[in-house]
Amino acid sequence: MKKKLLTIATLGIAALTLAACGSSNDTDTASTGSSASGELETLIVGASPSPHAEILEHVMPLLEEKGIKLEIKEFTDYVLPDTTLVAGDIDANYFAHTPFINAFNAENNDALGIAGAVHVEPLGAYSKRYDDIADLPDGATVLTSTNTPDYGRILTILIAADLVTVKDGVDLETATFDDIDENPKNLTFKTDIAPELLTSAYDNDEGDLIFINANFAYQSGLNPVEDSILLEGDDSLYANVIAVRKGEEEDSRIVKLLEVLHEKEVQDWILEKWDGSVKPVSE
Repeated sequence: MKKKLLTIATLGIAALTLAACGSSNDTDTASTGSSASGELETLIVGASPSPHAEILEHVMPLLEEKGIKLEIKEFTDYVLPDTTLVAGDIDANYFAHTPFINAFNAENNDALGIAGAVHVEPLGAYSKRYDDIADLPDGATVLTSTNTPDYGRILTILIAADLVTVKDGVDLETATFDDIDENPKNLTFKTDIAPELLTSAYDNDEGDLIFINANFAYQSGLNPVEDSILLEGDDSLYANVIAVRKGEEEDSRIVKLLEVLHEKEVQDWILEKWDGSVKPVSE
């Protein structure tokens, strides 16, 4: 297809002495990434299977050299990674972009912080009916997910393709399809499908144009660069990030994780592994 250019408490002096020793060990751990005895520190990160978990698996040996034992917990939806992180069952997650985390925070007392960005997965629109966006008919049905933080992202792509405009003053990060001003092709938007089910909708040819997040596209054998007929540009602001509980952005384990993810050798591997369709960032 053509493409167009994502305590236990205890008493006594002995206990206090032990506590003091423990405090000293904690300081050593924070500065070295491992305990004073040389044991590895554990870091549990929740991630989508692809490409996030695959990238984390690739950097496991590099993190171990820095004293960190990485454990990966995979999630196949967009709800549990954040709620599990807030509950304290994982130390960080890696699956979402900044607007998604911002939207979660707006409804959850600003619970999460962003430690750093890793890569952009370009969001793409796919169709079994058309090879070129120019062939999209009047009244075409556009399928998107229930994930509202992606709506402004989708609108940005449609604007770039001259398919819609939005009202003056609209902030695209928080925009919805109600903010459309001009819609010359009378596109109809269906937004009631869970993100992980959009590939099934594509396989079943349920719409003229179907927007699919890249991680789910990869899992279904789709390559955003090769198979989409509309594709997010390289200037996307929707980089996938390492999210942590608020105030834990400088946790030494997280700092070391980002260090290895930003190494040039790792970023080159990411580009080669996904044929350029996963684009690393360095901040």
